[in-house]
This record gives sequence, C-alpha cells and structure tokens, in this order.
Amino acid sequence: MMIASLKDFKNPFFIGIAGSGMSALAQYLNGVGKNVSGSDRFFKTGEYNEIQSKLEAEGIHCFLQNGEGITKDTDLVVASTAVEETVVEIQKAKQLNIPVIKRAELLALIAKSKKTIAVGGTSGKSTTSAMLFDILEFAGLNPGIISGAGLTSIIRKGKIGNAKVGTGEWLVIEADESDGSIVQYHPEIGILLNVDKDHKEVDTLMDIFTTFKNNSKYFIVNQSNKLAKTLSQNSKQDFSTDIESIAGFMASGFNQKGLNNSFKINGESFELKLLGKHNMENAIAAVATANQLGVSLSTCAEALKKYEGIYRRNQVLGNKNGVWVIDDFAHNPVKCAAAISACQLIASKVIAWFQPHGYGPTRFLRNDFVSEIGNVLRPQDEIWMSEIFYAGGTAEKTISANDLIQDLSTTGKSAFFVENRNNFLKLVRPHLTHDCVLLLMGARDPSLEDFAKKIWSDL
Repeated sequence: MMIASLKDFKNPFFIGIAGSGMSALAQYLNGVGKNVSGSDRFFKTGEYNEIQSKLEAEGIHCFLQNGEGITKDTDLVVASTAVEETVVEIQKAKQLNIPVIKRAELLALIAKSKKTIAVGGTSGKSTTSAMLFDILEFAGLNPGIISGAGLTSIIRKGKIGNAKVGTGEWLVIEADESDGSIVQYHPEIGILLNVDKDHKEVDTLMDIFTTFKNNSKYFIVNQSNKLAKTLSQNSKQDFSTDIESIAGFMASGFNQKGLNNSFKINGESFELKLLGKHNMENAIAAVATANQLGVSLSTCAEALKKYEGIYRRNQVLGNKNGVWVIDDFAHNPVKCAAAISACQLIASKVIAWFQPHGYGPTRFLRNDFVSEIGNVLRPQDEIWMSEIFYAGGTAEKTISANDLIQDLSTTGKSAFFVENRNNFLKLVRPHLTHDCVLLLMGARDPSLEDFAKKIWSDL
C-alpha cells in the first residue's frame, strides 16, 4: 500500500525512536492523534533512559529493538537513515507487508499537511528554526516546529523539546542536506542560510540547494554568503550582514559583551543572550522571514530578547575560578571555528576540546578542519582532541584524531591529543588560567552531554 498522506496510517512504529530527528516526528504524530510506538538500541531492560521516559510520558510506547513492538496492527514503519536492512524489525515489517519509509519521506508528508517554512543551509538550521518558532509563537501565530535540537523553552516543560504541534497554520522545519532529503520538501517558504563544504562537496550541495529553491514558493537567502547569494530569488526578501550587499534586511553594529550580543536590523535594536556573530546571522534570517509574514521588527526584537537557546548550542554550564565551561554541538570545520571565535570574546584564552565523529567524514574534512581551526586560534589558545567517535557499522579506521593534531602542531599551533577523553580534565588542568574558556565540541555521540556535565562538576 502506498502512503501518500498522513490519513493513510494510524499506528506508526519508529525504529531508532530516540534519535533527535526521529523523536521529533514521533512526538508530532502523537500530537496529531496517531497511536505511536517505537524502539531503540539504546533502550535496555531495567535501565533508565531519559528520552524513553519523556516519550512514554507523552503516551508513546517504547520497546527494545528486538521486533516485539511490530504487530499486525502496525500500518507504517519509519526507519532512520542509520538503520540497516538486516535489522530484525525491518525484516519483520517486510514479512508482514508493512510499508517502510525513511524519516525524510515522513517529514515531507507532514510538511505537505501544513504551510511550511523549511530552514536549510550547512550551519545554523536548528538555531534559526528555534528563533523563528519563538518569534511566531510570541506574535501569537501558534506555529508548529520539527527540529533536530531541543528548544530550552520547551525542555523546561519536561519535554524533549524538538517538536510541537501548533494550532496555527505555519510549521517550521529543519531541512537537512546531509542525507539529501531536503529535495523532498515543497515549502511555502525556503530559507538558505549558507553553503559550506560539510558532508558533501560544494558542487553536490549547490545542486541540492538549487532543487530546494525550485521547490520553494518563496525563497529567502543570505546575501553575505557568496554561494547562497547566487540562488537569490529576489534580493528584497533576502538578508545580509555585509554592508556591501543589497538585501531587504540588513544587520549591522554587532557588539558582544560577555555572554550577550547586540546589533541592529534595519535600524531596530536587537539583543541576544547568545555568543558569536554567526548568531546575529541566524537571528536576521529568522527576523527577515517573520517580518514577511507580517510580524513587526519591534515584536521580533522583543521575542528574541527572551530567546533561551537550544540544547548544546553554545550552552554555558557556568564559571568556576574564572574558567567558563561551554558545551557545543559544533562538528564541521566552519562550525568549530565559529564556536571558538565566539568564545574568544569572553576570555583571554580559549582551550577547545573536540571529538570528531565518523572516520569517513573526518578523512573527508581533514584539511578543512586543520585550516579552519588553525586560522581562528590565537597564539595563546589551544586545541585538544580525543579519538574519533565510532557509532558502529562498517568503517575504515585509517585515520585518527591525532593525525589532525599533528597537522595543527606542524603549523605551530598548541595542539594536544588525549586518546581517552576521561583523561582530558587531569591533563588540561595545568593549562587552565583564571580567565579562560573551556569549550567542549562534538556531535552524534549521545554521551557528550553527560561528559560535559562531568567536566563541569569535577572542575
């Protein structure tokens, strides 16, 4: 049976439901009245799992990843991209003739059911989506959101925070280019934040984003990103932080003081409790879009003053003896450099620790990591890395994080390899000063949040 709309199924089952992209869709479907269940390899009998307990609190049934959750009543199976064909549950779905679709296909179906704003680009999608959602919510438009990261404002209500079903007509979604799924959406409004080499080569990305543009009714781009700019539909609806550009929305006067920054958009003053110039760019993208939906600049400014941020994006854990500890999801070269440079405005020394994920991506981006991180480090700053996070599956382990550290060392940077991250704090202690930032970066590894909390408590 073909699944062509949300009306075509009642009892969906998610394989890999604890993943950030999957849990968001599961909660959304649950919110529109579906009977949702799912499994995850991180669920273990008798072991507490925070995501599992939050899903169960919403009435979503969670199972071990052994096939027991799929029954004759299951009428759709949703599998994340990481789930291989050999998994027991995929096999069982096939035996029972239950349609199996990927996460992106389901998100495309959901997007078809609402007026959708799809946020695309290689960096800043989660933050921009969250800011836009907060502005529209504050303006009384009751939007929905499906995001890759939890919004602090929703997490505080005891939820995972990456999804909400709105009663209004608008839905904000994060549109991912890393798996190419962005080409499946046909949004009312598409936003392109930037184009930088990440999971794919630039030529491939430009093809993907061109299709995204062609599928969007209105397309809003960042005129200050040289590749994004080439896909402009109409500069009057675009935004920019570069005074040389011609765009309908211009941001200027960036000023960071400690953990807050301020700037102006088209003459209106804005304040953000967030670090870094890249967050001014995320903010102007959200403001340009909201303003075109009829929200005034002053309402946008008021909403963003209250913006609380998202999970593990520049998340400030606190300050002990002059050492700030900041946890960040940065994982590609441009993001790592942006996170480091944002922290340089807080203290005279930055010690950045990074755990790369995936052997393939690290090999692919090796030279970019070395040049981006190397260029941003000041003489007094340091970069530390622990071994590459391996999530399982087939991988050629022909590269080590130590290779990147050696490359950085040869260019004269203070670069250190600590294979096992549990030894990091002990080794880094002599390097800490009374005016420094300890910045922890990495993605894909679900234990990074606990690692950051442990560093903070043991500091």
